[in-house]
Amino acid sequence: MTIRPLGDKIVISIIDDAEKTSGGIFIPDSAKEKPQKGKVEAIGQGKVMDNGEREPMDIKVGDVVLYAKYSGTDVKVNDVEYKILSIKDVLAVIE
Repeated sequence: MTIRPLGDKIVISIIDDAEKTSGGIFIPDSAKEKPQKGKVEAIGQGKVMDNGEREPMDIKVGDVVLYAKYSGTDVKVNDVEYKILSIKDVLAVIE
């Protein structure tokens, strides 16, 4: 089973950063901030504009993106966790 996003939505796999600080201290799950970085796994066709054409998407599959902290919907497919976001929730592409 795969996920195919519609319109201006994207599907990302969440990238968890290291679980310990640079000083070597391990951070428990309860103290961690929510991750805000993910790899784009699938993109929709783009939003339909008033003139009937589709707005092009600024990102592509494989890009690593930063997204707004509390955005998107968490889903689990085949025991893999994904997040479905609107393109407007993507803040930047990490290059």
